[in-house]
Amino acid sequence: MKFRLTALFIFVFFVATAQTVQSPSKEISVNFKLNSEGKPYYNVTYKGKSVIIDSYLGFKLKDLPDFDKNFAVINSQSSSVNNEWKPVLGEVAVIKNNYNELKVSLLQQSTKRKVDIVFRVFNEGVGFRYEFPKQDQLDYFIVSKEETQFNLTGDHKAFWIPGDYDSQEYVYNETPLSKVDNDKLNLNNGIALKSVGGRYVIQSPLMMKSKDGLYINIFEAAVINYPIMHLDLNINNFSLTANLAPNAVGDLAFLHAPFNTPWRTVMVSDDARKIVSQKMVLNLNEPSKIADVSWIKPMKYVGIWWEMHVGKSSWDYKGSQNAQNQQTGASISVPHGATTENTKRYIDFAKKNGFDGVLVEGWNTGWEDWNGHWKDEVFDFVTPYPDFDIKAISEYAKQQGVKMIMHHETSGAVASYERHLDRGLENMVKYGYPAVKTGYVGRIIPRGEYHDGQTMVNHFNYVPQRAAEYKLMVNSHESSRPTGVHRTWPNYIAAEAARGNEFNGWSSGNPPAHETILPFTRLLGGPMDYTPGIFEIKMNVYKPGSDEQVHTTLAKQLALYVTLYSPLQMAADLPENYEKHADAFQFIKDVAVDWQDTKVLEAEPGDYVTIARKDKNSENWFLGAITDEHARESKVALDFLTPGKKYKAVIYQDGKKADWKNNPKSYEIKTQTVTSKSELKLKLAAGGGTAVSFFPLN
Repeated sequence: MKFRLTALFIFVFFVATAQTVQSPSKEISVNFKLNSEGKPYYNVTYKGKSVIIDSYLGFKLKDLPDFDKNFAVINSQSSSVNNEWKPVLGEVAVIKNNYNELKVSLLQQSTKRKVDIVFRVFNEGVGFRYEFPKQDQLDYFIVSKEETQFNLTGDHKAFWIPGDYDSQEYVYNETPLSKVDNDKLNLNNGIALKSVGGRYVIQSPLMMKSKDGLYINIFEAAVINYPIMHLDLNINNFSLTANLAPNAVGDLAFLHAPFNTPWRTVMVSDDARKIVSQKMVLNLNEPSKIADVSWIKPMKYVGIWWEMHVGKSSWDYKGSQNAQNQQTGASISVPHGATTENTKRYIDFAKKNGFDGVLVEGWNTGWEDWNGHWKDEVFDFVTPYPDFDIKAISEYAKQQGVKMIMHHETSGAVASYERHLDRGLENMVKYGYPAVKTGYVGRIIPRGEYHDGQTMVNHFNYVPQRAAEYKLMVNSHESSRPTGVHRTWPNYIAAEAARGNEFNGWSSGNPPAHETILPFTRLLGGPMDYTPGIFEIKMNVYKPGSDEQVHTTLAKQLALYVTLYSPLQMAADLPENYEKHADAFQFIKDVAVDWQDTKVLEAEPGDYVTIARKDKNSENWFLGAITDEHARESKVALDFLTPGKKYKAVIYQDGKKADWKNNPKSYEIKTQTVTSKSELKLKLAAGGGTAVSFFPLN
């Protein structure tokens, strides 16, 4: 009898090693198996086509046996979820959360350690993670290597940047996977701190297109207490393996069971628009942990910022530090930007034009030697320069109905910032600042840590959590790129974490295709503070003889307010430049920043994006269309408009002879009446764009 029971158990175990789960649409399938060595692997198909071929899963642990083979399946569970939830701020008012789940419980027979691998399959793609349950055999442990693979079917076209543990501020490369090579890149690109992980290490999210027309994206979601995932590429067989930023002692992650890793994601579609419109990353994050969210508000703002980037003023009181001389180290002498008088001028401009807030950089002491010294105590986040009367400014802003936005540059001295954080936040509450822009330029302290390592991921998640206790919002710059955590902490209102508009002011800049790639990469993880709206395109206005410029037309700068989502949007140029083009500036004044609905009308990575969005608080719609270095014409149906209604369409488009390089400020504005049955003809110049406001007439 005992022998017969054992034989029956082996038979059941053998059946259970192969598991399959499909998306609700049944277009995506995930197959999970163990090989003859008990190594777990999976594959993914889309409409019967292979997307990810057999790819192994597992870990190497420090001072412990490897956790990647000799497994047996001891249980599996399937479930389905179909519900909805409302984001506090977002691209849509309601998000549908619909997936099928497979949870496979594994026992490593040689060590008796357990791990669960959980797959969630949405109509947009697949998310999977490792869940380490509480157990006697695995308590505290250190990850030496995550062996998660994404083995691809061919030499796909890829939109990639180097796997840099300290920066994502690169221009995207568009090449076949076989041509990826960090050693061949021109790294004279304005990025001061570079920590590239290897010759063939690239960043996620990685956007690709296969030769048979599949759009594939490898990314992650809900990165909590764990390093950011980069990808090791084998250029010969097109295999990708997780590459995690190490910590100061060379390890990857210090963990304690129970623990869930971030979700590894594979998005796939034969329609590029579905990649841009995905909500899978948000759905893989936990719901909001903030009970009262009434104080979390979208903001449109101006600020004392661009003038430091074009060299007009300085961050420091003595007039010696701005973005221009950070590249060259040259001595300069320019006026201090953050003065009481100048700030009041921006407050007046904000009030006159209906903006919510004013950002001021360079208001506080410490900027004289803020960068490049790996210095611990740089700023105290409370002491203003003598020409910045924070009390008087706060009172004046309140009188004008304008909110001030705080700036906390850390210079990478994160240990110091955490020591001063509460005092800095209390100072914000004292003077009525509802939001803070944080900055992390330079090498990190604790020394030896990377921006993308476990320590810094924890810091970037901690600041909005702590700020929430003061009812304050956070916009991080030079942080690790978001992975949907703003669902859990919705006061984490925006982040930079990619190459923003500022690089156009003092470097080789951002090529015209750059903004057509961001919706397929950086923006999949959350809103970006790109700082659009630059009207004075050529930098030789500020620096005679300079060939630096914004690599777009003026009309494209308007369109970016729609195509690059953020509930925190800056009108980034100088007030006087908007006053010269008041007619075009009207679009920035009108455009919403929080949305009831979003329609991705056209999209092709590296080529073009057209998006329409409906204001959350009115019946107004706004459309943005952008292109790369090639001029483009298209027709878009306006069937997203409410049937039976007439709308006044105000169209801001490139002039007939506009060109991003030779004639970028040429634009024209026209008005016409449209309905949901109308078609709109778009004519975009090279590096150009079109922005449209739709106002109901009945």
